[in-house]
Amino acid sequence: MRIVPTAESRLGYLFRLSRPRYWHFLGSPVLLALIYGASSASDLTSPAAIAFAVYFLVPGNLFLYGVNDAFDTDTDEHNPKKSEEGKEQSFRDTPGVKAAIVLSGLLAVPLFFLTTSPVALLALGGWAFLTVTYSAPPLRLKSIPFVDSVVNGLYLLPGIAAYITIAGSFPPMSGVVGFWLWTMGYHTFSAIPDIGPDRKAGVRTLASVLGKRKSLVYTGVCWLLAAVVFAQLHLAAALVFLLYPVIDLFIMVEDIDVERAYWWFPTINAVVGIPLMVPGLWLLLS
Repeated sequence: MRIVPTAESRLGYLFRLSRPRYWHFLGSPVLLALIYGASSASDLTSPAAIAFAVYFLVPGNLFLYGVNDAFDTDTDEHNPKKSEEGKEQSFRDTPGVKAAIVLSGLLAVPLFFLTTSPVALLALGGWAFLTVTYSAPPLRLKSIPFVDSVVNGLYLLPGIAAYITIAGSFPPMSGVVGFWLWTMGYHTFSAIPDIGPDRKAGVRTLASVLGKRKSLVYTGVCWLLAAVVFAQLHLAAALVFLLYPVIDLFIMVEDIDVERAYWWFPTINAVVGIPLMVPGLWLLLS
């Protein structure tokens, strides 16, 4: 029995457009925020917690990647990841698909009524704003080198909003800065396989300006700094995140094809999330 609809069906296409292998990139910061922001296990079953977790698992990803693909057709035509044999869907420029993307964005509106914190509201609004302006003109932040790296902290903003909503306070600054640095490094690393297509399309990203080798150095520095900052939060978190600069160094020393290594990270990131979440869950349930 087929569980996932075929790519030819509209529902199956939208499912694949939301990048299931990357769902945890947006969902994990929210889950971590809910786990460590909760004062008891019952907080995790509150309407606000459930709404944040559900939205940023699927609809939020459809909105995030749908907007990105809608404005990236010029570069995607040169991108082997978006070819018929590629691992990601090419954008279908149809009214139905556009309507689904808009609807997935509007589904975030109820979240604004589940928190009374101005900072949480600002974080949610910032996520929506950066999700659109990252890809859409006239700002198209993804085409401004270094800015494209910095604004990828947008993945963390829903987690900040969720933490404040559940805990009633701002999350530890070392956790926020550490995750932000990690996203900066990961964004540049993930853009390395797109250097060729981006240059053909005339799109300037930090990776396309630096080139492969310097981009790997930049990525490693961001990830190392992230681990150092996480040490201010907890030594165990720092040790977990030290895995990333080690992998980056391994890729450089062994001259591993980044296009191949790129596909390691959805699994690596999912596995890394386990030791980060389990201690918090243990404390809540014990």
